[in-house]
Amino acid sequence: MTAFKMKDLHYFMIILYSITFEALAIQVQYNGDQVLSIIPVTPSQAKYIREICNDVQYDLWKPSGLKDIYPGIEVHLRVPSSLLYDTKQSLHQKEISFNILIDDLQKLIEEQFAVGRKHKRSLSEFDYTKYHPMNEIYDWMDQIKEAHKELVTLHYLGLTYEMRPINYFKIGLPSNSKKKIIWMDCGIHAREWISVAFCQWFIRELLHNYNHNPVIHKALLNIDFYIVPVLNIDGFIYSWTTDRLWRKSRSPHENGTCYGVDLNRNFDSRWCSIGASRNCSSLTFCGTGPASEPEARAVSQLVSSLKSDILCFLTMHSYGQLILLPYGYTQDPSVNHNEQLTVGQTAASKIAERHGTHYRVGSASHILYSNSGSSRDWATDQGIPFSYTFELRDNGTYGFVLPENQIQPTCEEATAGILSIVDYLNEKHFNSASSIFSGTLWINLSFSIVIGTYCSLY
Repeated sequence: MTAFKMKDLHYFMIILYSITFEALAIQVQYNGDQVLSIIPVTPSQAKYIREICNDVQYDLWKPSGLKDIYPGIEVHLRVPSSLLYDTKQSLHQKEISFNILIDDLQKLIEEQFAVGRKHKRSLSEFDYTKYHPMNEIYDWMDQIKEAHKELVTLHYLGLTYEMRPINYFKIGLPSNSKKKIIWMDCGIHAREWISVAFCQWFIRELLHNYNHNPVIHKALLNIDFYIVPVLNIDGFIYSWTTDRLWRKSRSPHENGTCYGVDLNRNFDSRWCSIGASRNCSSLTFCGTGPASEPEARAVSQLVSSLKSDILCFLTMHSYGQLILLPYGYTQDPSVNHNEQLTVGQTAASKIAERHGTHYRVGSASHILYSNSGSSRDWATDQGIPFSYTFELRDNGTYGFVLPENQIQPTCEEATAGILSIVDYLNEKHFNSASSIFSGTLWINLSFSIVIGTYCSLY
């Protein structure tokens, strides 16, 4: 297929999707399904929870892998309505306590589709406190590019499996010298809509406030932000049209018997060695090899070419309210673990100041679970000095179906946290003295160096 024909196909698919979107309905129904919070106390209880979670009819929301279920760890499990009575009875018999987090999942999902959608809206009408389908996001990206030509260029990253273009923004003030880079991607997991909403919010924050916010202005003078609003476009569209809780990409495997790869298990960071599955029906299916998926491959190729200039790699997820440092595939700390930890803790403090929301900070293998193939760990192995996964709101009350009324506070607090990281990078790389961080941050950093070994182990 020629490049011209390929381009025509891309636009045809976008137009076709735009025309048909309103006629499509969410086909997978979760009527009466509940999400339970379960905390096994004994090894036998943990084993029993692993056994029922192994049933394909159950959907394990937290943690992401069966091996991470052990005594004292909170488990969030979606239970189909047809299995609710028997499941609760068996939990009672095993003396395993549980709470209902979500009483009727379908009702919560339907609230996110209750508002009428426009195929086309002006940039001034765009509502950053709502979730938007992909056709609206494509339109928004084009409008942002046109409205902010002094700061923004729109670039092609690659193609998804279903041949949709993945684009990213390059945002920064013009400069005659080579600039540093902060990378951010959102929407690597399809059902994590708040991640996508955050990228849109953060882009608006940069563009609307660079003349008023000294941290943003200074950053844009010295740094270009590379931001991918939606990485897993195929899966994101599928979560709107077919299955709101879809997580993976949409590539077929084993002759079409199962679909999708967990793109955050597909990077070349101890690929599929821990916390990932080679079973294509699993939510943590790692693919057929490192960067086997076009989405992960596109990120790997671009970031590898820019790695010497990238100061920080940020990947936005939900849920759990966490700032995760490398590594997930080992208990060993990264080279600059103490510095990353302190900067992350400062970010968490700024988040808490905004709306009182508490974020935990630490290496993924210590405060969440072990996993290999993450983009965060891969970026660290590429030599990028700062790399964080942000797990946004909430702690499980709504989980992956965070209501729209929480978009604004979630984005406001996460923006405050990320701007504190940007502020640190400004001061470290573009000032001879660190005025803002000379007090608390450096005291904390000195203290963390003393206890660094202890923190990395525990």
